[in-house]
Amino acid sequence: MNFYIIIPAHNEADYIALTLESLAKQTLLPKKAVVVNDHSTDATAEIVMRFAGQYPWIALVNSTSSDVHLPGAKIINAFNKGLETLDDAYDVICKFDADLIFPENYLQQLSIHFNKNPKLGMASGFCHIEKNGEWQLENLTRKDHIRGALKTYRKACFLQIGKLKASMGWDTVDELLAKYYGWTILTDESLKVKHLKPTGESYNSASKYLQGEAMYKMRYGFIITLISALKLAYKKRSVRLFNDYMTGFFKAKSKNTAFLVTKEQGQFIRTTRWKGIFSKFN
Repeated sequence: MNFYIIIPAHNEADYIALTLESLAKQTLLPKKAVVVNDHSTDATAEIVMRFAGQYPWIALVNSTSSDVHLPGAKIINAFNKGLETLDDAYDVICKFDADLIFPENYLQQLSIHFNKNPKLGMASGFCHIEKNGEWQLENLTRKDHIRGALKTYRKACFLQIGKLKASMGWDTVDELLAKYYGWTILTDESLKVKHLKPTGESYNSASKYLQGEAMYKMRYGFIITLISALKLAYKKRSVRLFNDYMTGFFKAKSKNTAFLVTKEQGQFIRTTRWKGIFSKFN
């Protein structure tokens, strides 16, 4: 299978070489890998150019945007810049973070999964972070969710869901829409990816309401948003986060913020979310 990879990168000089080295060691090499240097002020571009000179399938795209790291829009806008430079001769498209180290069989194992199941729309391994000298599962979400750091899509699924939404919540709505269109999603626990920079480390305080806004834009409704906000705040042991999430939801509602999904898709999303909630009690 032909894998195309797009890596948004903002000031990732400390990590990007390790990510590209791990991709260069894959038993199944990607056909193309584009690093989008998104307004970096460090040596990110120079490091990527060094790799591009060594590996013809690696390319650099420079992009200018804000220094503020708002989850969602900034990353997906950079991803789309990279996508614009690629042809459509891919079977699988990947959105990877610039601070990951992949096991050498990562792409090959994903290709096996995709070849085995023609209805498999998305697949990934799991992120692990280093704690006390050991690599442990970065357990921020349920195990059937693919983290935004390492998204991999079958081409037909990617196109059918309308590609990626430039908004906080893009890495949830993509899975929900994939399910809406009848695709399956797979996470492979044997594929342990080292995540060098913990999620959210570079988020700006201006992003604090965006999670709640995303819940509104996905048409969760008040009750599901309330339950989701409580769960996320509990996981992070922060009452303040709960207040931020709910404030974001009500701010978006008061401004009649545009939704990310249609009414029919929203109904499917709510039904799916309720099934997930009720399954916890069975």
